[in-house]
Amino acid sequence: MFSSSTASLLDLDLRPGRPPMLRVEARGDAPSWAAGHRDTLRAVVAEHGSVLVRGLGLSDADETGAVFRRLATGLMTEKEAFASRRIYSDGVYSSPKWPPNQQMCMHHELSYRLEFPGLMMFACLRAPTVGGATAVADSPTVLDALPADLVERFEREGWLLTRTYNDEIGASVAESFGTEDRGAIESYCRANGIEFEWQPGGGLRTRQRRSAVVRHPVTGRRCWFNQIAFLSEWTMDPEVHEFLVDAYGADALPFSTRFGNGDPVGENVVELLNEAYEANTAREPWQAGDLMLVDNVRTAHSREPFEGPREVLVAMADAVRLADCSPTTEVISG
Repeated sequence: MFSSSTASLLDLDLRPGRPPMLRVEARGDAPSWAAGHRDTLRAVVAEHGSVLVRGLGLSDADETGAVFRRLATGLMTEKEAFASRRIYSDGVYSSPKWPPNQQMCMHHELSYRLEFPGLMMFACLRAPTVGGATAVADSPTVLDALPADLVERFEREGWLLTRTYNDEIGASVAESFGTEDRGAIESYCRANGIEFEWQPGGGLRTRQRRSAVVRHPVTGRRCWFNQIAFLSEWTMDPEVHEFLVDAYGADALPFSTRFGNGDPVGENVVELLNEAYEANTAREPWQAGDLMLVDNVRTAHSREPFEGPREVLVAMADAVRLADCSPTTEVISG
């Protein structure tokens, strides 16, 4: 069995600039340990927003999936993915396929959906040689760090995500919607407040307006909850941005974000958002066998550039409806 007791789990390693960490001594099977300490781990996440568990020795996808299932109230199937993933089993995925030399900026998973994960779970089976941390940032703190007039505008107008699907960059239509059937895709879009337009050649362009600030469904705290900075053209590597503009045109980038009324979100605003995130970022390099739990509403996460092989498994769990988070902008579904 594992030697850690519930009492020792409460002895969190809390250091500035690092996520809360629990060190355990693995001497048995991780799924049983997770089942026995589920309530304690979830209590830590409820109090601190995230926790990194070190010492479980997770080493394969089957064991990791069993741990995820014992810690969650239910795993989710990803819809509206922005990048492709490998599927290990139902509800257990790889990290998104994203160039290792490029930052995946702070974001809240699937925050543009009407139903999104309340809990994110990550497990490192193979740690990179350099970089690659899954960093976290407390969203109420980030919200307080932003200029009041900017927050007020986003609360009033929300944010607008435009996606132009193609078969070369990001998730394909089939990967994002789980089907190639146009009728099924159109029905999904209408039911989820997504405007859609089929492009010449069979491509798809969508637009969806969402709240940028929500209230946590349990605590009621106001949280900066969106992907305005991450899915912005200004967060891309400049060379990548130039290539995409040349290849697809400025109005047909794979994704872009705007104010809810359609006005552009300038590069200066995106820089300001990323600076607020960075000032409040906690990071710890992965070690093989690590497990991390993140409250997806309270806590943003990122993936830092890395070198060497990196295998991090992901599960999205405990579905939350936007309607239960006091959205500030109305979503009209057909």
